[in-house]
Amino acid sequence: MNALNNIKSIAKRELTGYFASPVAYVFIVIFLLLTGFFTFMVGGFFERGDASLMAFFLWHPWLYLFLVPAVGMRLWSEERRLGTMELLLTMPITSWQAIVGKFLASWLFLLLALVLTFPVVVTVKYLGSPDMGVIICGYVGSVLLAGGYLSISCMTSSLTRNQVVSFILSVVVCLFLILAGWPPVTRMLEEWAPAWLVQSVANFSVMTHFDAFQKGVLDSRDVLFFLLVIGFSLFSTSVILRSHRAG
Repeated sequence: MNALNNIKSIAKRELTGYFASPVAYVFIVIFLLLTGFFTFMVGGFFERGDASLMAFFLWHPWLYLFLVPAVGMRLWSEERRLGTMELLLTMPITSWQAIVGKFLASWLFLLLALVLTFPVVVTVKYLGSPDMGVIICGYVGSVLLAGGYLSISCMTSSLTRNQVVSFILSVVVCLFLILAGWPPVTRMLEEWAPAWLVQSVANFSVMTHFDAFQKGVLDSRDVLFFLLVIGFSLFSTSVILRSHRAG
């Protein structure tokens, strides 16, 4: 129970920090504007003639590629730059509690931004009779995708005190996870690589696993993939932080 209270305290502190500055509000506005632009203008929402949010979820891996690292780049870089990381980790909490608390706060912030896209759901409900199960499944996949990207940003943020460097590292790693299963890349690999290798590379891609959610398929293997990415990245963060303390 004490561990849970510590995590809640850290999460509350972090979440309050987001909304104490205009950055959070700017991020939410930019996110909503970009999702609307890509859904209705680029994605051809009305031209599809289909009562679904495929045009909405299609762009999430690419939108999150830059927006999520922008949220996560300050998680530990800011603590190191201000010299408060040592103070935080000497409090009566474990490094794991601090990591989980900070991660959950940022994940909740991203979830809030995603919840505010409800007008898109209202629009598609007004225009037709969509399968709400598929839409809910798409939102679950989007939440897990954001969590996966965020955990990677958390890890890269612990590597450096420079937020820009953290941002760039996070974008590069997340981009790799996109391109590994992006159809143009897999088709290129198929020209010279054996099928098992192409499939193995694709299995490491967020695109491969997120695609099922878009289609309304809630596969435990896809859920497990994102949870493993989150778990591995947060574990790596703890190892990095421990090395800083030892140094």
